[in-house]
Amino acid sequence: MDFTLMGPPNSNAGDPSPGLTRERNLVLIGYRATGKSAVGAMLARKLARPFVDLDQVLEEEMGQSIADLVAAKGWAEFRRREKEMVARFGRACGQVLATGGGAVLDRENVEVLRKNGVVVWLRAAPATIQERLSRDQRQVSQRPSLTGRSTLEEVTEVLQGRQPRYAAAAHIVIDTDQHSPDQVVEKVLAAIEGLAKKA
Repeated sequence: MDFTLMGPPNSNAGDPSPGLTRERNLVLIGYRATGKSAVGAMLARKLARPFVDLDQVLEEEMGQSIADLVAAKGWAEFRRREKEMVARFGRACGQVLATGGGAVLDRENVEVLRKNGVVVWLRAAPATIQERLSRDQRQVSQRPSLTGRSTLEEVTEVLQGRQPRYAAAAHIVIDTDQHSPDQVVEKVLAAIEGLAKKA
């Protein structure tokens, strides 16, 4: 299957708005190297919307990489700043948002993103993520290790813990294995159309 529809937006939040309206954000969640930044930028161009990569904005505003922030002040400080970003941009309207991989670990983040957005989980297998990360050393160097293990061991372990969170947050699930960003974009657009029909 190209995509999975998890249910109409905000079916558990009392908001009857179906599908992606001009006011609703299109929110991409998922692990690193699943294509959130590349796919998000392409979707924003196609939909004529602003694109916001929350990790990138956070780094720009701090003037340092996330790895440097975590090394200096710890994960708790990064998560605090990430939550501020989600609150600020998640409550604005009509954007395409790419979130950090761990944004779904905070229940309030998920509530904000779902309340004003259609949430799309870009999913990939651990081996796919490892292969993509091996081709993007910049992403590896600028994102601190979560476990201290090898890339594949870390991805497998962290994904196992996060998958229920991603699934609970998502309205749409897109498998990105063996698909180019262009193909993923088309899958997202088709899924949004399918969600509107289902609602």
